[in-house]
Amino acid sequence: MDRLENTVRPYAWGSTTAIPRLLGEEPTGEPQAEMWMGAHPGAPSRTSRGPLNEVIDKAPEEELGIRTVARFGPRLPFLLKILAAGAPLSLQVHPDLEQAKEGYADEERRGIPVDAPHRNYKDANHKPELICALTEFDGLCGFRAPAEAAELLAGLGVDSLKPYVDLLHAHPEEDALREVLTAVLSADPEAMAHTVGEAATACARLGGAYAPYADIAHHYPGDPGVIAAMLLNHVRLQPGEALYLGAGVPHAYLNGLGVEIMANSDNVLRCGLTPKHVDVPELLRIVRFEASDPGVLRPEASADGEEVYETPIDEFRLSRYVLAEGAAPRELTRATPQILLCTAGTVRAGELLLAPGQSVFVPAGETAEVSGAGTVFRATVVA
Repeated sequence: MDRLENTVRPYAWGSTTAIPRLLGEEPTGEPQAEMWMGAHPGAPSRTSRGPLNEVIDKAPEEELGIRTVARFGPRLPFLLKILAAGAPLSLQVHPDLEQAKEGYADEERRGIPVDAPHRNYKDANHKPELICALTEFDGLCGFRAPAEAAELLAGLGVDSLKPYVDLLHAHPEEDALREVLTAVLSADPEAMAHTVGEAATACARLGGAYAPYADIAHHYPGDPGVIAAMLLNHVRLQPGEALYLGAGVPHAYLNGLGVEIMANSDNVLRCGLTPKHVDVPELLRIVRFEASDPGVLRPEASADGEEVYETPIDEFRLSRYVLAEGAAPRELTRATPQILLCTAGTVRAGELLLAPGQSVFVPAGETAEVSGAGTVFRATVVA
């Protein structure tokens, strides 16, 4: 197995302290948003044999296993991250596999450069993802019932929000959510900025259920995404709890430290809370306008102590082991590739000792045992 050296991405929304604290390092004062573990060409993990993407390219069946290559092609199907949000991320959705293929092919036909700021589809893959909290973790996930969203907006006492409240009461669920989100994102920017300002003042005054939206407005003053965010469920995860985010589900991470795993894709359509491109017509085509429970996931323990976060897709499988000192080593050998990540204590993976934030890549079929006293997350593939 290979010890991984991983890149930390300094996105502006990143916490300045959470990842350094996990690693036992002094903060630099700069945001440290995401630590990437995997073979994504944008920031591949480094091994003693070279960058992980190049290692896999040289011998995909040896590194990934025959079944993984047959199912997903000669590339690692997932990307594992430690994510540290110190400020809200953009409100966004991801396409399903068919939509991604169609969107990518269309933009290729139209000759839009893949790095163009208005490009929506960077690849032809979908991007389901799972976030597991290491600390208390706040996020937005899926639409509230229209009546609940109407009550929240009405409680602000802002006159310019009344038409949205009326729409939420007057239509069937799907139509109500679609019409209100369309109206919010298509409104006159100056008028919407004034509405957001009034709403932000009211949120700060009222507190309670409105507090998350006051914080969002603080970071994104005047952004229509502040109102769009109030259409969504607010979720606070406790350590060990997780959220699965499938195609078409609007979501945003607000604050906290977590382990994130996703299919290997960069396809994001934004709804707001960002200076980046927002393609309203394409966004409205992708969003699933249905109220839903956020569906907080708790791991299901198996007989050998593996705690699995069940999801409906095959590109990734995330689980964890909470290891006790002196217990027998856990056998983790699989016919699929694995990344093992320590998040607490000290864990031995094969001959390698892992401290919090350290990780290893285990090629398909290679013997893998873990022991020690700590927590290790296991990322692999269903194949």
